[in-house]
Amino acid sequence: MSLRIEMETKQEVLVVRLQGELDHHSADELRTKVEEVLRDPNLRHIVLSLADLSFMDSSGIGVILGRYKQISARNGEMIVCSINPTIYRICEMSGLFKVIKFRENELEALNVLGVA
Repeated sequence: MSLRIEMETKQEVLVVRLQGELDHHSADELRTKVEEVLRDPNLRHIVLSLADLSFMDSSGIGVILGRYKQISARNGEMIVCSINPTIYRICEMSGLFKVIKFRENELEALNVLGVA
């Protein structure tokens, strides 16, 4: 299964919804698409919704951390939300949640950023 990427902007927040598998085959595609949208200097935050992500490897962790660094350089925040238990465990084991905020769902994440 491949990766499906859906993106939407809500004020200064880029909402990225992923479906499928985020691995070494699809990480570059995600990186490229997000970087393209982030050319807009008005976008300061990212909400990454992983509700429909079925698999993620270290390449996925790497691309997420890379976008976190990119958004942090703008004094913005990145929030990961809506994670199934398998992906949650991968994120937890990698230490991702020590760096990036986690919220239960997209609405909660948007509330934290003040755009819901």
